[in-house]
Amino acid sequence: MPRILIAPDKFKGSLAADAVAETLRDALLARRPDLEVLTLPVADGGDGTLKAALAAGYEQVPVTVAGPTGEPVTSAYARSGDVALVELADASGLSRLPGGRPCARTATSRGTGELVAAALDAGCRHIVLGIGGSACTDGGAGMVQALGARLLDRDGAEIGPGGSGLSDLSVLDVSRLHPSLPDAEVVVACDVDNPLTGPHGAAPVYGPQKGASTADVTALDAALAHWADVVTAATGVDLRESAGAGAAGGVGFAALSLLGARLSPGIDLLLDLIGFHDLVGTADLVVVGEGSLDEQTLRGKAVAGVATAGRAAGTRVVAVCGRCTLSDAQLQEVGIDAAYALLDLEPDPSVCMGDAARLLGQLAERILSGGHLPDEPAALSEQH
Repeated sequence: MPRILIAPDKFKGSLAADAVAETLRDALLARRPDLEVLTLPVADGGDGTLKAALAAGYEQVPVTVAGPTGEPVTSAYARSGDVALVELADASGLSRLPGGRPCARTATSRGTGELVAAALDAGCRHIVLGIGGSACTDGGAGMVQALGARLLDRDGAEIGPGGSGLSDLSVLDVSRLHPSLPDAEVVVACDVDNPLTGPHGAAPVYGPQKGASTADVTALDAALAHWADVVTAATGVDLRESAGAGAAGGVGFAALSLLGARLSPGIDLLLDLIGFHDLVGTADLVVVGEGSLDEQTLRGKAVAGVATAGRAAGTRVVAVCGRCTLSDAQLQEVGIDAAYALLDLEPDPSVCMGDAARLLGQLAERILSGGHLPDEPAALSEQH
């Protein structure tokens, strides 16, 4: 019985990763009931990482935390044994902004810290922190406050939330950090290498995506530099220029400097967590997917990580996508043997996004006729 492993990322703006996987599975089985089809949706540490862990069998642990504006939101972390996966986007992400209204200067990462604290309180000692999709540029200050750090102004009062509050910071007291942190391993899933400050730092590069004006960017970058000065004075180590320190508005910096974290490529970390490597070697075909196969795919996005791992296991890999702008040679570079795009079926992008589920069913037919499975005649491959 041929075995297919479907491991897609989300089709941004259209279908979540689990919906892509389930739709394609149902379409394949409707046409070939003899197949064994496994689904394992993936993500790269940002939005969708929590769902990927839950789909792989992790337990969902609900927690009410502070959203990016301080208003309570119902979030969750995923748990398996003493491993907890925390998705920053689910607590402190853009999707958690009330009404979608950005608050670039005052958005806080406190809720993410509250999730980490809840996991530590529950006995988890391996914390995986996915930090994509943040709404804040607070240098991770809110996160460490939730974990017990005290950030005080010159009058001894707690500073205000967000990056703007950092300008008033005078004293950093880490003596009350969560008592379980010294015995815990914190790993940050991170796919960017930006430093904390400067022209390639958190505020100039990512601030505008969070609603920051030119004036906001200047103020936030200065506030983050001051934050780095205070942290360096407290720890004796200056990590503001470290690769990934600027990730998620500076959460990477706080995790490295104050939580003793290490950074790891998001997709590599997730594939280990969800058991991908145990399954890929048993599959005859791996189907990866995302909304757009393009130049960014070649720079370490989730689909490239899955495809590379599939090829390393000696398994054929094909991709489904909304559109593909890569050549055959570029696809082969990341381990993809063939790509099947929705735009090949429907030239109107808006129709593709709105009717992706139906069109994925048609792509299933093309995959099955492409000669990718054992013991079947190789038909003309209908690629992108």
